[in-house]
Parts: sequence; structure tokens; C-alpha cells
Amino acid sequence: MEPWPYCRWIARHEMDWQGWGLFGLMATAVLTIIMIAAQMAGLTRLDLPLVLGTLVTPDPDRARVAGFFIHLAAGQVFALGYAGTFALLGRADWWTGALLGLLHVAVVLTVILPLLPGVHPRMASTRAGLSTTAVLEPPGLLGLNYGIQTPAVAIVAHVAYGAVLGLLLRAL
Repeated sequence: MEPWPYCRWIARHEMDWQGWGLFGLMATAVLTIIMIAAQMAGLTRLDLPLVLGTLVTPDPDRARVAGFFIHLAAGQVFALGYAGTFALLGRADWWTGALLGLLHVAVVLTVILPLLPGVHPRMASTRAGLSTTAVLEPPGLLGLNYGIQTPAVAIVAHVAYGAVLGLLLRAL
């Protein structure tokens, strides 16, 4: 028995499996541009490359570079998941991608961000408080510790990510 019984089923459905790589980069670029523009406009204090990069280095400048590449890699993994979902559904369009983006951001805001202080070596915890190695505040539920508009920015960015993927994968 195959380890993934749906592999053959997915492969039979039309999907541009080469395109997901390029389109994943494009969708991640759109998401990143929205997040950085919102941060620069003062709508959120969430610096995603810094948060991700400080997982591997304490230096903020190096962390932003490392975090940028970590974010690109994560975007590729999620793009593969979106492409697989489109193949399972037998359709790829902007609104299905946008709905997947809503699901994606719901998990990010309600599960991943609140759990991040438990695994991040340089993030303070709401339960344990600051430590000598903590340089980042915990994001809290919905990322609200980084600003009241952070959830709205994250929703717009992730819906755009899904819509771009759905639109580009449908075009082929």
C-alpha cells in the first residue's frame, strides 16, 4: 500500500506542478510586500522576517535576512499544500484560493502565533515573562500584542496570497 493513497488520484488531476514553485514565490512576495508595507505605514509592529530569523540568530540584521529566506521557504511549502488542495478539489480560482487563505490565516492567528513563545528561544512568554535571552514580545492571540490592526493586515495578506495562487494556477 502506498504511504499516501491519494498520490495517484492527485497526479491524475490537472495541476501545474512545476508552476507551483514560481507561483508560490510570487504569492509569497505579494504577502510579504503587504506585511512590510503595513508595518512601514504603522498599521502593525509585526516584523515577520525578524521573528522568524531570530529563531536562528540573535543579531537583528542577520535575523531579518535569515527570516526572509525562512519565510520564502515556508511560502513554498504552503504553496504546495494549496496546489494539492486545488488538485483535490479539481479547481483552482482566485476565490477558492482566497477561502484557503482565510483558513490559513485563521490557523496562523489562533494556533501558531500563540504557541510561538513556547518554542522561540528569543521571545518572551506571557506566562514566564522576560528572560535574559528574550528580545521579542509574545504576539498573543491574533497577534494583537503587535497592534490592534495586526489581525486585519494578516487576513488581507493571506487572502491575497491564496487569491494569487488560485488565479495563477488557474491560468494554466
